[in-house]
Amino acid sequence: MLLIKSLLTLFFLLAGSVKLTGWLRPVFTVQLDYFRSYGLNRGFMALVGLAEILGALALWLIPGLGAPLLAMISLGALAYHLRFDSWKEGVPAMVTLGLSLLLCWHTPPLWLV
Repeated sequence: MLLIKSLLTLFFLLAGSVKLTGWLRPVFTVQLDYFRSYGLNRGFMALVGLAEILGALALWLIPGLGAPLLAMISLGALAYHLRFDSWKEGVPAMVTLGLSLLLCWHTPPLWLV
């Protein structure tokens, strides 16, 4: 589980920081184009980025909250990709959703911690 937790952390810290700050311009531009094609603006993209960073940090600080939060973010991303794009664009969200749900299964719920 440590490997899965670490991979999810790295993925969401990278993805969230790009959405929030735009530091990796080529990736940021592609992401912003996706959000705009969904009818969402730059502000919403920044909120998603912040949620991704908070979810990644919560995996370590509040495990019972981090995995469900990342699962919800992944489910939202998957829904948008399946609605507006082809299923191929949703593959990363499918992977992160599966890994997040696996962590949910192996992590006690927040109210039991």
